[in-house]
Amino acid sequence: MVLNVLGCDDMVRALATFWLVIFGWLADVPRDAWAARPPVDLTLVLAVDASGSVDDSEFALQLAGIAAGFRDPKVRAAIKSGPEGRIAVALLVWADHQVPKDRSGWFVLASDQEAENFARIVETFTRNQNGATGIGEGLAAAMRAIDASGFEARRRVVDVSGDGRETPAREFVVLLPQARAMAYEQGITINGLAITNEDPELLSYYQNAVQAGPGSFTLPATDYEAFAEAMRRKLLREIEYRPAISQR
Repeated sequence: MVLNVLGCDDMVRALATFWLVIFGWLADVPRDAWAARPPVDLTLVLAVDASGSVDDSEFALQLAGIAAGFRDPKVRAAIKSGPEGRIAVALLVWADHQVPKDRSGWFVLASDQEAENFARIVETFTRNQNGATGIGEGLAAAMRAIDASGFEARRRVVDVSGDGRETPAREFVVLLPQARAMAYEQGITINGLAITNEDPELLSYYQNAVQAGPGSFTLPATDYEAFAEAMRRKLLREIEYRPAISQR
């Protein structure tokens, strides 16, 4: 048997190649998967509708409304109201069922400045989504983001806003019933913000077919101009720490 032994130069090249592969793999791994995470009071994904019924000005109004919410003094006080004094938030933009969703990554908010930094990220977030209204896939992506985040949190919430009902899918995808079942199974709360200017019955649809999980609720916004105030009230209700009180 003949053994082929690497020479010194070959060994160096082999080691260099090995480490290039390792570093390349680490660069491709999402930070969510390996970064150390502090405990937080809440993990919150803000899932924003960018489907075809939402024009660019309406999309911008959604983002501006979220940013304004995180600049509100009462919301900022709520962020610091829990035992840990901080929350983790991420923005997710969804539309067509089969299109990968766009996400900001996670931000830990424990101060007014950190809330302001997140508000700036949100209001300048680029729109790449369009097409059908794939609410179920949007919710599934948001829940996967929470599950992969690495945060320990007392509450886990998806805050979904939209102006229409889920449209039929051409291929097998996660639809609303499956997404809601996922939320119940994982103990994740789905809250809705229904923009009702095009569909007066959308609030009822969100209440019955979208919201799910412990303490879930839906608020209406009569149009996109009313979105910011509805979002402020919704964020305050979602973020503010309310310890469980015994009924005995």
